[in-house]
Amino acid sequence: MSVAQSIVYRQLTASAKSRLQLAQKLAERNIPEHVAEAVLDRFQEARLINDAEFAEMWVRSRAQSRKLAKGALRRELADKGIDQETAAAALEQLSDADEEAAARQLVERKIRPGLDLQDRADRDKAARRLASMLARKGYEPSKAFRIVNEVLEEHAFSDGGQA
Repeated sequence: MSVAQSIVYRQLTASAKSRLQLAQKLAERNIPEHVAEAVLDRFQEARLINDAEFAEMWVRSRAQSRKLAKGALRRELADKGIDQETAAAALEQLSDADEEAAARQLVERKIRPGLDLQDRADRDKAARRLASMLARKGYEPSKAFRIVNEVLEEHAFSDGGQA
């Protein structure tokens, strides 16, 4: 077994990787490009490397564990060398309703106990902080503010102003 093959086997044993990630790892280890391409082609023919399956698994995992929105997941997939068409197909498994439910869950979890929602300054500060958190996770600003305001409104109504 060649050095390049053993590097790829080790990488795939640790976790699923895209073809680009494996190519970068081989380049880091000074494997000549033509050798790396040949090894990666062989692994792809044997279906040990499959960018479409990797993208679907990545989207499922990151959406569930980190509650990332489609925008952030699309960027992460691009960083891992997944083409736009494959990324779009993988992102289809996330519905808008799932994305919104995840955002609501995040906002619910991050609302500070004892927050005075009747105080306009405190409420606005909390809304900005929560919407910024959602934006960092890839949610569109308009959707983030709408969800934050809805959740804060629900809390203000149900708690009499105290979160």
